[in-house]
Amino acid sequence: MTTLRALECLVALVDEGSVTRAAASLQMSQPALSHQLASLEREIGTPMVQKLGRGVRVTAAGNAVADEARTALNAADRAVRLGRRVGAGASGKLRVACAETMTAWLLVPVLRQWRARRREVVIELSEHTSADRMVDLVTAGSVDLAVGPRPSTTDEHIEVLGEEEVVVVAPAGHAFAQRPAVPFGELASEPFVHYVTDNGLSAWVDHLAAQRGVVLDPMVRTRSPRTAAQLAAAGMGVTIVPVSALLLRPPGVVRALEPPVSRDVVVVVASPSDALAGAFVADLRKRGLPSDRHRH
Repeated sequence: MTTLRALECLVALVDEGSVTRAAASLQMSQPALSHQLASLEREIGTPMVQKLGRGVRVTAAGNAVADEARTALNAADRAVRLGRRVGAGASGKLRVACAETMTAWLLVPVLRQWRARRREVVIELSEHTSADRMVDLVTAGSVDLAVGPRPSTTDEHIEVLGEEEVVVVAPAGHAFAQRPAVPFGELASEPFVHYVTDNGLSAWVDHLAAQRGVVLDPMVRTRSPRTAAQLAAAGMGVTIVPVSALLLRPPGVVRALEPPVSRDVVVVVASPSDALAGAFVADLRKRGLPSDRHRH
């Protein structure tokens, strides 16, 4: 296989007009340059250089190869420079999976910052309702990192960003409005707005209820926590949602649980040493989780 070094030697010979000057321009010895040219001739099967009395002359085949070689060398140079920019976190593509409620709540300020400071970086964002599904995408190499609640299990690298509170939403005028916080047990007597099974909150809420010996009474199920909050506020029952789902505050009652309930917010990273992924996680840490206590 022809090497870039052999092509570089041929181009230098065409540009400099002599083996001596070509070798000097590449900071290599004349025998080494001649060896590269001979290797190129064997690969192509025709002479690249014709020896004259006091020098050499590039053949027609040599000039044709040199013209194409310039394109290959320029492409290789661009590839190296791009690799250096990506390695420095200044260019490239970062594929981010995010829990759907956390995009505006957590990612938007960092995404805005990256748009201003890292214009050569393209971010591909996908939103999901299951932390386990996002981990599957990380493991499969489909995304570079995932931001959301802690998955049920994974061998991938995890960094904890903090905790997100989970709260109760009920219709306006509900008895919960008279309380600063709602004991979880009191949800058992209420019609409950639950989640479809492919939303990770479905199993999480059921596990939480089982831990407290509570049997919930689902009246309706939805895929989106934001929709669950709106349905509860509209009188369809009560629900529990992460505070990240409450950027648009529903018109109903929002109260903390008693005792308080929260869940980890984590980043699952495919390659912690990757410059872009590492910089993104560092900016998430620096920004921190939004304060949620003012919401209820």
